[in-house]
Amino acid sequence: MFEPDILPSSKAKVVKGGYLGKWGLWWIPIYCANCGADGGSVPEETCNFAFYLCPPCYEKWGLTAGLMAEPETVFWHRVNQEMESKYGRVLTPQELMTIIDADSSPLASLLKEGATILKGV
Repeated sequence: MFEPDILPSSKAKVVKGGYLGKWGLWWIPIYCANCGADGGSVPEETCNFAFYLCPPCYEKWGLTAGLMAEPETVFWHRVNQEMESKYGRVLTPQELMTIIDADSSPLASLLKEGATILKGV
């Protein structure tokens, strides 16, 4: 089965700068995922993932980047595949919490791994 490569994040691991902007949210800078050029800002609180290519890098890498996927999308695809193969359906949030609490299945491990993915590491 084909799994796409994961897009890199354009958010800095250590945020320097930022400002209080629209809607009272704290906005942080993002950068070109290839060369590090300024890419504007995103609201820190509501943006789990950001990917940006500056125009020159887009001309060079845009088609390649189009074959990649957001980490969250790949994560949920893997979770849904595991649920379908083991249970034959998508589980409810309550059922997923029970599985995480039991901590004894590949699905529980995958869900725990996802906690770091969804935080935008």
